[in-house]
Order: sequence, then structure tokens, then C-alpha cells
Amino acid sequence: MTQTTTRSARSARRHHWRRDVVELAALFTAVAVADAVANTIAHGPSGPVLLCTMAVALLATTGFHIWWARRHEHAPPPPDTTATDGAARSAAPAPEGGARATVLWRLRTTVRDEPGSLAALSTALAALRVDILSLQTHPLSDGTVDEFLLRAPAGLAPAQLTRTVAGAGGAHSWLERADAHDLVDAPTRMLSLATRTALDSAELPLALRQLLGRCTIHSVPARSLTGQPLAEEVPAEGVLEEHTMKFRDPSGGSLTIERPQLPFTPTEFARVRALVELDARLGQRVPPRRDVLTLPEGNAITVRRADTDDLAAARAMHQRCSDRTLAQRYHGPVGDTDRYLGHLLSPRFGRTLAVETASGRLVALGHLLWDGEETEVALLVEDAWQQRGIGAELLRRLVAMAAEAGNESVYAITQASNTGMVAAMRGLGLPLDYQIEEGTLVITARPTGVPALREDRTELRQRDGSRHG
Repeated sequence: MTQTTTRSARSARRHHWRRDVVELAALFTAVAVADAVANTIAHGPSGPVLLCTMAVALLATTGFHIWWARRHEHAPPPPDTTATDGAARSAAPAPEGGARATVLWRLRTTVRDEPGSLAALSTALAALRVDILSLQTHPLSDGTVDEFLLRAPAGLAPAQLTRTVAGAGGAHSWLERADAHDLVDAPTRMLSLATRTALDSAELPLALRQLLGRCTIHSVPARSLTGQPLAEEVPAEGVLEEHTMKFRDPSGGSLTIERPQLPFTPTEFARVRALVELDARLGQRVPPRRDVLTLPEGNAITVRRADTDDLAAARAMHQRCSDRTLAQRYHGPVGDTDRYLGHLLSPRFGRTLAVETASGRLVALGHLLWDGEETEVALLVEDAWQQRGIGAELLRRLVAMAAEAGNESVYAITQASNTGMVAAMRGLGLPLDYQIEEGTLVITARPTGVPALREDRTELRQRDGSRHG
């Protein structure tokens, strides 16, 4: 920068010297011409007057020329065009197209296992202004399954995206919407799922569903309520089929995972087997969290997670419940109710919340049961503790758990005459669907937007339906 400035100053001084020489030569020429003209005019009539007039005009012209030259000599130098254009481009705001709306997609497609296949697919996606955020590869015997996380323009139609992928060599493509949680890389995601599974036995089905996407998980007990064997014998290493995976359940039954819309890969099979083995090694476990609540009349109760260790206390509560209360809960013969408790309290089939009094007596149970891709909620409150808001509080907590697990809907099966359960469902303030078949009422709620669970010591407030639980 200093060298350029010095050169510019030297050049300006050189041009200034040349201009002075030219002006001096022009002045001598003008004097010579004036002298010749003066000699000619001086010998003519009125010569002196005309000569004086021309001298005045010449002086005026010379003065004007000097003023004009000095004015341009002190003018500011011309701007640096290159620097100005670069600065303008740097200071110019980003075009509006840079802030256009985008959406996240999860794309899975099979490509040939040969050089250039992935490059051709990436080039085709780039032509649509689609950004590849992450890529996972699942090697197969006759190709490779590539799983992409894409950021695409909001106006790009899914059909156009899949057609482009097919034109670039992708086969058996599968496309679904993704969200910000999918931006986590694969190792971090696996560690997070393993941590959740290690802390809670009930998290295994949810972890598998998050790992595999849309799938159906069936946990079959070893024996039925009547003692008949139910689960099939599964090898210790598990079974991988095209659309099905099978594993031994740590509780003695079997775990079957189905995904009809997309075949499983050996990589997915290995990841699922690792989670199942972790769950089996750690044994049954339940988080130790306990929330103390205060009823409207001032009594304190404790809400906590329950498991099969509470089987004896749950049976004792059954003995204190009336036949009407048990019939509204189990929709069958009252004498068979104890048979269901082992299944309901198992973390393998869902989550159970228990309510204890200050003396440690179990007075209510709330169940959230995984039913394939759906989730069922069920409540049982001992007769002496009904109409105090316990059922409504359990229901709210169970639905909040379903929302945290990513369930889009939760349904409750009850009788049309069970006005307490109906009122408790309405008290959630969620959209509800009602279906009645032969006196059985099925109420379905959408748990999206349910508030988070309360912590520490809280007070049960009266809400719509809280007096019916």
C-alpha cells in the first residue's frame, strides 16, 4: 500500500512538470504572434487603441487559464475503482435467496457398490440445491444402503426428490420428514439411546423405535395367563429376516420387530442386538424418582414408578377395591384381575405409576402400555381414594410420558357408564375422538403440546374431571 502511494505521488509530480513546460511554450508562441500582430497594427490607423485592447484580452485569458489549472490541480484524486467495487460487494447485504425456507428429510436408498455411485447421487442432489448434512452407509452383499439427512428447499416436492434419486441410480428409496433431533451424529445417538436403556427397563422399546424409525415392536411373554407357552424359541444371537428381527427377551419371552415398508440391514441388526444385550445384562431397573403431592384436604401422597416388585402391594389393593371398580378397569371377570398384574407391572410392556400414602400403602395404579405403534392408558384408584384428583393427576402424567416418548396418540378403553374416566380424559384439554362398540367406549387423545411433568412437592388443584379420578 505504501509503495503504490509513493509511485502515484511521483507520477503526479512528473505530469505537473510537463504541463508547465507546455504552458510556457504556448506563452512564448503567443507573445511572438502578438508581437507580429502589433507591428502590423501599429503602422495602421487607430493602431495604439487596438493594441491596448488586445493586450487586455490576452491578460484576461491568461488569468482565466491559471485559475482553471489551479482548480483542477487541487481537486481530489479519482477513486480506486477496484477497491470501491470490492468494498461495495463486501458491504452489500446477502440476497434474499440465502434466507429461503428449508425442511429436513431423511432419505434411504440403495446404490451400486462401485466407484462414482455416491458422487453421481450427490451431484443430482446438489442440482436441486439440496444440502447433505450427514451420511450413514449400510454395506450389503450386492450394494450399499446410504442413509442421508438432507436440508432441502421447502418448495421442493417429495416426489421430485425421489425421482431425482432414482434417476441418479438410487433404488428402493424411502423418504420421511426429519427434525432437529436427527442432526445428532450416529455414535452420539447410539450412546444416548444406550444411556436411556441403562437407566430404565421401559426405555428399550422406545429406544428401538427411535433407532429404526417407523416400526412395530411386539414383546411376547413366555407364557399366557393360563400357563400356556406363547413365545417361540429364538437363538441367542437373534434372527434377521428381510422385514423382521427377533431376539430373546430378558424376561423369558421374545422380542419381535417388524418394518414392512423398509428392509432391515445387518448394521441395524447389530445395533439392536447391542441394546438388547445391554438391557439383559443390567436386569430390571426403574428410576428412583418420587414426587410428593398434597391433596386438597391436606393429605400427602407420593407418586413413583412401579414394577413387579410391587406385585404383592397391588394384589392387596385389588382386595380392597369393589367389584364395580375392578370391572370398570379390567372389563372382565373380577376373579381374573390378579392374573394381569404381572404383565401390567413389567417394564417390558410399558410404564406404571404407583400412588402411595404417607404410611406406604398403595392406593392407585396408572399404566401406559406399548401396543405396537399405539399406546394405551389405564387407571385404577382404590374406592376410598376416589374423587380426590388422584386419577386425573396420574392420567396427566402418563399422557405427558407418551408425549415425551413421541407417541402421536393415546387411547383409553372404558365403559360408557364410567363418567369419571370420561371426565378425566376431557380434563386433559386435548382433542379427543370417541368410538363406542357394544357398550365399550374408546377415547383417543393427541398428546402433542402436553406440559412437562411437575417436580418436587406440588399441590393437586381442582381441574375439570379431577374430582372423578
